[in-house]
Amino acid sequence: MTSLTLKRLSVFALPIAALAGISTAAQAQEWTPERSIEFVAPANPGGGWDTLVRTMSRVIQQEELADESFAAINVPGGGGAVAWAQVARDNGNPHKLFATSPPMILVPLAGASRYDHTDFTPVARINTDYSIILVAADSEYQNLEDLLNALKADPSLSVGGGSAPGSMDHIAIAGLASAAGMEASAVNYIPFSGGGDAMTNLMGGHIEAVVGGAGEAVGQLGEGSQLRALGVSSEERLGAGLSEVPTYKEQGFDYTFDIWRGVMGAPDMPEEAVAYYEDLFAEMLETDAWREASDQLGWIDAYQDSEEFGAFLDQQQEQFSDVLSELGLLRQ
Repeated sequence: MTSLTLKRLSVFALPIAALAGISTAAQAQEWTPERSIEFVAPANPGGGWDTLVRTMSRVIQQEELADESFAAINVPGGGGAVAWAQVARDNGNPHKLFATSPPMILVPLAGASRYDHTDFTPVARINTDYSIILVAADSEYQNLEDLLNALKADPSLSVGGGSAPGSMDHIAIAGLASAAGMEASAVNYIPFSGGGDAMTNLMGGHIEAVVGGAGEAVGQLGEGSQLRALGVSSEERLGAGLSEVPTYKEQGFDYTFDIWRGVMGAPDMPEEAVAYYEDLFAEMLETDAWREASDQLGWIDAYQDSEEFGAFLDQQQEQFSDVLSELGLLRQ
């Protein structure tokens, strides 16, 4: 074979090799689930994580956005720590996701979990919600001032929440108390395994109030409800079924608190799987079914892809470290 022939062959070989590389890359981007996705809510039914998981799963199925189903699984305990320990053992599994929010940052900082956000794969931030204070419909507390004055006068009175000490609900009520001139650490916060358990104890008269996500409370309020909302932590009043609930600021307490929610995956999830879920969730947010559900729950879309969400989580860790330090709850 002449040298000229060899040169000609090499000229044609380069594009073929390049095409092979492009084909391989395209195949990697075309990853799709091979079986049902385990979508974990790290708490009992009735709380914010559970509501997010079940709403996302329903919309994805209803809109036929994925061939495989998203199976909602509740793994309660430790303010999320039990579920995180379970997911952490499933290294590289592209078929396991879990709902996440501020406790993913707060619980490890308080020393209640050996795993933090850096041990998992950020997939996407989905939306944001706000904190809400609820009392029984026949409660003597008519507004936030009534409740906070009672807590000041009797430190044994308690406020419950569905997250662990030093986690989201605790920080939400402690910050409000601080804005009211109380020692944040003086709030008698009682943690429950989920929002549903906290509500049960409120209705049983075991606690004075419940702090939780506004979105998860919407369906439990309204005419004939056994609950009454005293305030929400947003800058302005929310829509849907919460338009009559005044903000903390309206009542003289200069304090806001937002509850972001997102999705994370098992450690070292393959990049092509992350790309698949990023695209899927971005598409989900554009559907009418999702918009309708978000309006009903008082959610506000706040999408971030994996890279953006990972950077956001790092910022949250730095911010909450300062808050927990002030409360004396930061793990040393």
